[in-house]
Amino acid sequence: MKCVAKRTLPLVMAAGLGLGATASWGAESLQDVMKRRNLSQQDLLAAAKTYVPTGKRDEFVVFSSGGQSGQIIVYSIPSMRILKYIGVFTPEPWQGYGFDENSKAVLKQGAIDGKDITWGDTHHPAISETQGKYDGQFLFINDKANPRIAVIDLRDFETKQIVVNPVFKSEHGGAFVTENTEYIVEAAQYPAPLENRKFFPLEDMNEKYRGGITYWKFDRKEGRIVAKDSFTIEAPPYWQDLSDAGKGPSRDWAFTNSFCAERYVGGIEKGRPPYEAGCSAKDTDYLHVMNWKKAAELVAAGKAKKINGHNVLPLEVSVKEGVLFLVPEPKSPHGVDVSPDGKYIIVGGKLDTHASVYSFDKIMAAIQAGKFESKDPYGIPVIGMKEALHTQVQLGLGPLHNQYDSKKCVVYTSMYVDSQVAKWDYCEGKVLDKISVHYNIGHLMTMEGDSADPKGRYLVALNKLAIDRFVPVGPLHPQNHQLIDITNDKMQLLYDMPLPLGEPHYAVAIDATKLKPGVRYKVGTDSRTDKPHPGAVRAGEEKVVKKGNKIEVFGTLIRSHITPETIEADVGDEVTIHLTNLERAQDETHGFTVSTYNVHASVEPGKTVTVKFKADKEGVYPYYCTEFCSALHLEMMGYLLVKPKGWKPTKTGLAAQGYTEADYKATVKKVAETQAVIDSVVGYITSVNYKDFPDVVAMVEDATDQLGKMKDAKAKHEAAAGKKDWEQANLWAEQVFQYQVKAADLGLRAKTYLEQNGAKKIK
Repeated sequence: MKCVAKRTLPLVMAAGLGLGATASWGAESLQDVMKRRNLSQQDLLAAAKTYVPTGKRDEFVVFSSGGQSGQIIVYSIPSMRILKYIGVFTPEPWQGYGFDENSKAVLKQGAIDGKDITWGDTHHPAISETQGKYDGQFLFINDKANPRIAVIDLRDFETKQIVVNPVFKSEHGGAFVTENTEYIVEAAQYPAPLENRKFFPLEDMNEKYRGGITYWKFDRKEGRIVAKDSFTIEAPPYWQDLSDAGKGPSRDWAFTNSFCAERYVGGIEKGRPPYEAGCSAKDTDYLHVMNWKKAAELVAAGKAKKINGHNVLPLEVSVKEGVLFLVPEPKSPHGVDVSPDGKYIIVGGKLDTHASVYSFDKIMAAIQAGKFESKDPYGIPVIGMKEALHTQVQLGLGPLHNQYDSKKCVVYTSMYVDSQVAKWDYCEGKVLDKISVHYNIGHLMTMEGDSADPKGRYLVALNKLAIDRFVPVGPLHPQNHQLIDITNDKMQLLYDMPLPLGEPHYAVAIDATKLKPGVRYKVGTDSRTDKPHPGAVRAGEEKVVKKGNKIEVFGTLIRSHITPETIEADVGDEVTIHLTNLERAQDETHGFTVSTYNVHASVEPGKTVTVKFKADKEGVYPYYCTEFCSALHLEMMGYLLVKPKGWKPTKTGLAAQGYTEADYKATVKKVAETQAVIDSVVGYITSVNYKDFPDVVAMVEDATDQLGKMKDAKAKHEAAAGKKDWEQANLWAEQVFQYQVKAADLGLRAKTYLEQNGAKKIK
């Protein structure tokens, strides 16, 4: 059996060169499958529209909020395949997010009042824009439960920054970006005193409670929010909600919905009607119309006041300087969405059957003419609804959110009560089509449908309820994202997708070709800061430094070993381990954990990560690579030895394995056979234009690095054989083979890649 095992890998490698066997068997016909599964022609058409053949890629990438998971879900369209979860406001174990020191530092930025907040309710993702078009560089998302905004860099899909809103106690309307991502817009929801740790009774709602809209300044070069250059426009104690920034002619303006303009205070436990009654008593609420560019200029001129160290533009200043205006809108509005050309703003009212289309030109004309129907109780000018409206269209029950098509004047609106999507023309004011969804749709999403350049083609209904759509999994059901084809006059439902992570609230979709993420880091990078990691080392520089009761390990990871393979500590020592992934090949991620110490790191190629813990219990604790990285993955491990105080060794040698000269010769033969396969692969790669393929060049570099390590191991096994030390001779010869295995793995992958991507022979 031992000899068979030693021969297996060279044979497998030979198969990789095209020498494998083939087999054939009977297969069902298309008609057989249709009959067995009771499928119609329409089912097959829907399947064909969503099917992405193996090895092919989807057209669009979706970033969906993860709701109560505090994360982001990434999936692709039209296949609806989930690609990744991104840890944002909550720990995410696979990526080590919240378990290594680097990501802990990011999560720590989200602490509030000195307390770590390890859960979040993500709601509205937004992709960075240039001239109103998605540029695929950054992603932002808010936390409704604990008013915060996070920055995700789409070069590596990692969370880089979390900022806490210094004046809000809650928010729902975030995150939305201005036309060139100068600012990220975040609106408060439930009014409260802006000052922290300041109590005022609910009876002081009108005087002491406030809402607001925060404009977070974004530094594109650094990829970070600049808090000191950010500001909030103070607003009345209405319940501000969703926002959208203008485009083109409206680029300097932004629009925020509100509801509960009644400023009602409930108290059902005291015999008062509940909030739901008092906050929907009037027929209209207010659309906030803001000149954010002028507001920024006023803040820069020193017109803001400081609250909790943050710039707040007072209400009276906004009114005096013409920054803030109000327009009535049907009660309990939710969506507010600027058209691709920036000329219209569409609002859906949850308790109204209409969608209202406001004209930016009409709003500006009223402001310039000083034509206002009234002022609100706080002195803000109110533009008459009729003066601002372009048209209103009756759609159905519970219109919520709007997304635009690539076709001019075509928009889609979700209707919560009717569980439908309406397709309509907002220029002429007429309904074009409706489709039922399952069930109770909230947000909806078209491809780049909230940008200046919508792509059309597909729509996703983000349904709040699944009810009977999927196999039962207990009382807690998944959400249901339904894919709809919108290329034709009539919409077609294509696919039901259960989403089992939190309550995905809103999503954005981008053309996949706009995303240019890296596949490796520069060796020694701290990915959370995008700077060199002080604990990074190269191969041969690994070391363990002990000072008092502190141990600092500078280690490396590469298939298939962790260096060092033994870490010794005394009970009570503080252990800090820096690990650098030396791989350069794409997708060669390593993980790291230490048994029972609650640490985990995901270490992508080139990245350096730190884990830290107190060795507070004596014993033997294996550590290992958690990511299946190679054929010898299980051997990629080591031991943390935590010794009791005053421990003295009693043995000095390790157990021998009893290898013989015959074992050594068999291993040397295996090495020679494997080298022949490697030489064939190398021959093919160097015969084609492999240098034109960056991914292959990286694999070749990695393979060359592995083969370069053979020289030292070969010298050691030959020296041991000269001394007839068959134990060491066989083990070092086996190590040569391991280097070959890793090199061959890379080589075969490179060969396949070249064959599949049209590599050409060098003449």
